[in-house]
Amino acid sequence: MSGTSAGRTSECGAPPDHWVPQDYWVRLDTRFPAVEEVYEEAVGEAAALLTPDGMDAYLDAARNIGKLGRGAEPMLAFLEEWPQVAREVGEAALPDVMAVVMRMQRSPNGSAIAAFLQTLAAVARRMATREQLGHYLEICLDLMGATTISIHGHHTTIESPSLTTFLGNAPRLVDQVSVAGLRTWVDYGIRNHLRHPDQQREYFALATADSTAVLRRQRKGTLFVDAERRLELYLRALWDTDQCLVPYSCAFHEIRKPIPYYDRLGMRIPDAYTDVGSVPGIDRYYATLAHMVGHQSWSEAQTADNWSPFQRMAVEFVEDSRIDTLLSRAYPGMRPVFLALHPKPVEGACDPQTTSTLRHRLAMLSRALLDPDHGYRDPLILECVDRFHALLTDSESSTAAMAELALSYVTRSRRPSDQLADVWFEDTEIDYRDDNRHLWRFIEEGDEEELFDTERMSEPERELDSLPPRHYPEWDYQSLTYRPDWVTVYEGLHPPGDPAVIDRLLREHEALAKHLKRLLDLLKPQDKVRIRYQEDGSELDLDVALRSLIDFKSGATPDPRITMSHRTDGRDFAVLLLVDLSESLNDTVPGTDKTILQLSREAVSLLAWAIEQLGDAFAIGGFRSNTRHDVRYLHVKGFGERFDDDAVKARIAAMQARWSTRLGGAMRHAAHYLSGRRADKKVLLILTDGEPSDVDVQDDRLLIEDARRAVTELDGDGIFTYCISLDTRADDYVSDIFGRRYTVVDNIARLPERLPELFLALTK
Repeated sequence: MSGTSAGRTSECGAPPDHWVPQDYWVRLDTRFPAVEEVYEEAVGEAAALLTPDGMDAYLDAARNIGKLGRGAEPMLAFLEEWPQVAREVGEAALPDVMAVVMRMQRSPNGSAIAAFLQTLAAVARRMATREQLGHYLEICLDLMGATTISIHGHHTTIESPSLTTFLGNAPRLVDQVSVAGLRTWVDYGIRNHLRHPDQQREYFALATADSTAVLRRQRKGTLFVDAERRLELYLRALWDTDQCLVPYSCAFHEIRKPIPYYDRLGMRIPDAYTDVGSVPGIDRYYATLAHMVGHQSWSEAQTADNWSPFQRMAVEFVEDSRIDTLLSRAYPGMRPVFLALHPKPVEGACDPQTTSTLRHRLAMLSRALLDPDHGYRDPLILECVDRFHALLTDSESSTAAMAELALSYVTRSRRPSDQLADVWFEDTEIDYRDDNRHLWRFIEEGDEEELFDTERMSEPERELDSLPPRHYPEWDYQSLTYRPDWVTVYEGLHPPGDPAVIDRLLREHEALAKHLKRLLDLLKPQDKVRIRYQEDGSELDLDVALRSLIDFKSGATPDPRITMSHRTDGRDFAVLLLVDLSESLNDTVPGTDKTILQLSREAVSLLAWAIEQLGDAFAIGGFRSNTRHDVRYLHVKGFGERFDDDAVKARIAAMQARWSTRLGGAMRHAAHYLSGRRADKKVLLILTDGEPSDVDVQDDRLLIEDARRAVTELDGDGIFTYCISLDTRADDYVSDIFGRRYTVVDNIARLPERLPELFLALTK
């Protein structure tokens, strides 16, 4: 978790043997006397703590800070503080920190850069991870950005009256509250003192009664940073395990509340636990870690392909209860903690006629399995409790046995109302238990996986097990800056369908295919073209060689260009078709019985067939989004695959539409693959039916401007972008994004014909 590198030093704090102070001084390129005085000590410490790459980045960042025109103070603060920050949260956090520095420099808050850097190391010591530090940086940016005022209808950004004060108090604040608590405290100050600079300054200086009162309310519970050492010793002493503990904050996830989980990288737990009744926060940490270690010791992954989400939920409840029971037998002192943290649903609290009560019944069953004094009268629950304890007594305890018991209960207690959308959640959330992602394995991709994957997202993509998410910036047109690592893109193979569907589509459009074939014949490469009069060619040009020989024999100077070479007089294109797979594609096209998605599938199939005839390198990707945290990029056809492969046809046949259209992030990710191709011309075609939008964006212009910026970025990388829009209102925004490089297909029913023709016209 730190940025240090084993083997760099022979003793702690000593620079490596190859350290040459003068070389680093030249790299800094500064003439500040104050920097020169402390340079050798500061950079010597950095050389002892940072890796070679980290040292290069450190010196580059210091040089850039020194040239901001803010004097020596920011550079001094960075030189002294960054090595300690890197040791705490890792060298990879440097771009995040520099992005904040540059944002401050471009705003009226440039004077706060020194204060920001001076307290960074003290704050980082309480953060533990780059993610946690990133949340702190977001808070700083929010406070800096909450200074936009309106004067005569024009928005003007002024200097924050309290940013420097807040930064000076930041080490004291993070010592007292979690990042989530700090976020709440800052939001309160911004919301209530936005238009009163003096009051705002006093609030962030902790000089007012409401400031200290709000802060005191956030100091409940136990902070992970205070308990980390105890938790590590707890795992080692009771469970003989030494796993990495990674905290997360719940305050920055409004869409999905995080749930504890573990994977190969460590155990993910909240950065703070408040007291619950008589259970202190530290005991909640103990219960969460014990439950996860119990799963690691006793649970076995089950094949879930043929089980419904309801059945899997039942298995999870019963298996969790088995783990808690086994833990209570091994350590009896844990049973009161589990019972205190486990909700006790009231029997009959919800109406089974109007509400889905399955989750409520399973929570009751889970409580009954742990608590002998549960008091429930439901005969099915009582029978299940008896069978559960009989299995544990007979030493037949296993995940498979619990799964059989859970499936039996779900089958026998099933009600028609279980399918209702209104689900009863009260007293059903058991927050010390993890999300059970480890309980399931999937053999085949299919719809039943839509509620589970390695990130608890809703896409059936096994690729997520091996491909980490990629983060892309997003352009903020109001501040004219990038939001770094703002969009998270998850990628995977599109699940397959029936390839015969595509074969039938091609047969239906056989007449159109013949028409396209005639156009294709005009565009096909003409193969080899001879290049004559070469001094260093690949073969002898006999006509020129004979003339040169005659000239030589007759005493004239012979022409030395007696060889020739060949080149392919053909196309050298790399094309990626990016298909919008948002929910609106499910709309029916007026005058037809087909949806936009069905017509898009036909058009994509014909385009892929046409490009296959030309021999161009060609790939297909689909995208959709569900907030900036969850942009999905689905590989439909790779550059190395052929369209006539049944696997490719199966993916095209199974294309589904849902969610929203965050175009900029998808374009940047598509460009990531296009930029790696060797081709004279790289083309990104975007097929979409609406303007960029997402559920977490209120400003209609924000994603349009970001997509426009992405087009500019791709132009700089040599990638030609072109949009085929199916939105009849696209003229209002599409030219803002693509300039003149777009076509609006008003008659969507003709899309299968128009899309291949548009491509051929673009690339002829």
